[in-house]
Amino acid sequence: MIRGFFRLIGLLLLTGAFIFLVYDGARSIADQGLRLTQLGELWNDINQASQVAFQKAVEGLSPWLWSSVVKVILNQPTWAVLGVIGLVLMLLFRPSKPLIGYARD
Repeated sequence: MIRGFFRLIGLLLLTGAFIFLVYDGARSIADQGLRLTQLGELWNDINQASQVAFQKAVEGLSPWLWSSVVKVILNQPTWAVLGVIGLVLMLLFRPSKPLIGYARD
């Protein structure tokens, strides 16, 4: 049951990635230039206070983690981050292959 839940979350993340890919593509065509929505900008638009609180929490653990890892992830396109996380979840929680030649009771 937990496997199905995480596969559903992965599928929803892949759906969100596709939606943001189409959204960025439409904006790029309309603006006649490449326009990508960064994950940090999206998070800032949704709830700026939670992003600031998360930054303070991560910097409290280790300052280099914010500048070298989290900031790099937040500067990536939203569709790419959601797509990678969704694919990882779908692959990690895929159903196991049936055994050939063995009977299950």
